[in-house]
Amino acid sequence: MGRMRENPRYNVISMRVSDEERDHLESLMKTTHKSISDIMREAMEYFSVHYEQDGLNRKAA
Repeated sequence: MGRMRENPRYNVISMRVSDEERDHLESLMKTTHKSISDIMREAMEYFSVHYEQDGLNRKAA
């Protein structure tokens, strides 16, 4: 049996990408030595941080 994880991930999300987008992801995988899942998690975190900052800047204006 595999090792138990503290925060297991059970949810799977899939998406369609173009050939160019897939090539770009594969290039990122090679340069960063990360999985597509890790790259997408980082992209979500980056988007969330910048989306929140943009929202805060709009409210302050």
